[in-house]
Amino acid sequence: MSGKLKQFSLIGLGIVFGAALSLNFSAIADREPEPLPIEDLRAFTEIFGKIKSDYVEPVEDKKLITEAINGMLAGLDPHSSYLDMEAFKDLQVGTQGEFGGLGIEVGMEDGFVKVVSPIEDTPAFKAGVKSGDLIIKLDDSPVKGLTLNDAVKKMRGKPGTGITLTIVRKGEAKPLVITLTRAVIKIKSVKYSLVEPGYGYVRITQFQEHTGENLVAALKDLGTQNKGSLKGLVLDLRNDPGGLLNTAVAVAGSFLKPGELVVYTDGRTEDAKMRLTNNRENYLRLGESDYLKGLPAWSKSVPLVVLVNGGSASASEIVAGALQDHRRALIVGTKSFGKGSVQTILPLNNGTAIKLTTARYYTPNGRSIQAKGITPDIVVEEGTVSTGETGGLEIREADLDKHLSNSQEPEVTKTPAEADRDTKGKASGKKDVKPEEGETGREIVRKNDFQFNQALTLLKGLALLQDRKQ
Repeated sequence: MSGKLKQFSLIGLGIVFGAALSLNFSAIADREPEPLPIEDLRAFTEIFGKIKSDYVEPVEDKKLITEAINGMLAGLDPHSSYLDMEAFKDLQVGTQGEFGGLGIEVGMEDGFVKVVSPIEDTPAFKAGVKSGDLIIKLDDSPVKGLTLNDAVKKMRGKPGTGITLTIVRKGEAKPLVITLTRAVIKIKSVKYSLVEPGYGYVRITQFQEHTGENLVAALKDLGTQNKGSLKGLVLDLRNDPGGLLNTAVAVAGSFLKPGELVVYTDGRTEDAKMRLTNNRENYLRLGESDYLKGLPAWSKSVPLVVLVNGGSASASEIVAGALQDHRRALIVGTKSFGKGSVQTILPLNNGTAIKLTTARYYTPNGRSIQAKGITPDIVVEEGTVSTGETGGLEIREADLDKHLSNSQEPEVTKTPAEADRDTKGKASGKKDVKPEEGETGREIVRKNDFQFNQALTLLKGLALLQDRKQ
């Protein structure tokens, strides 16, 4: 890896700290500390003393300090937080794709836990928990007043034990009570199938340590099943909350030319300024062999459609943005979540850590998608959203309290399709497609998945155009 990426190595880009967060680690650089606000610290110690002497019950020093740290970080943005030793350990385990719990990506909003996305093949997914659900009680304990870390701890537990969630869902007259049994959550990050001769489908559920090499294996197997190269490929990033930065570079790099820029980041420190190209030092872990060398040759030129929606965040948006900017793929679906910030895990000497927002990331053309998201080239709504079948409430980064602002002027964040419209006086193919009824839950892909069917139709058109050019 490059020097900056080594210092930032294993930066996590998951959208939320929850039941299945994927993040990484960074060494704390030696920097000259800024002067401390003495008067404010005096006020802090005075308040600390008043609590110790006058509060109705005795309070341990450790609890007061921990809660003060929690409040300080939570007040910055929705993604900065304090990780005690247990949470720090759980986070490390989560990046490897296996942990105990319910299988939901969650965030905190107005003091309650919001479900960003249930993870496929998990207790939460099978029980019908939906994106946008608001969890108000865990067993008999109200969520209001808990930190996100505390709520996550309550949801995790020994496999086989039960927990009852009380959920408020848009469109439901009264709260829903759902009882779940905790399980060991093993996330298969890459799923794929040959949907018909010549056309493949790959779904990435989360960006984990081995997602890049698993993608390569999937592409090779699809080629073998088809007895040659594919005519087209659908890459499904819907409801993918993100994960590891180096893995996002590997996934985008699977379809881009060597050396092409995937993403760059910018922050206050030199460590936060990176340009990550499709080169091995930017996606491989130390001592790892270059698995992208095993890619089938057709992966660099196969017609490609990428599916995104409001649950596609962070690393998913990096991949979609890079492929869109390089005009390597057609982006289809609905606007993505809009998490364009980088969180770095800074370990502390006592075995705990802080997760701190340290930079914004930008697509190759310089677009910041923070609180805006990736706008598809062709908008195709989910059939279940328009019919009201899901009952879910779609949320995005811009809806989160204290979200980081977008640092750019609106005109800087144009998509290639929008740029074509400005220069040619017409849109370059962007259109609205009215949805039909369909289902979103699936193991691989279902025949009545409206967005996928539209993507496949577009893909066949792209493949036909490519054949004519040849």
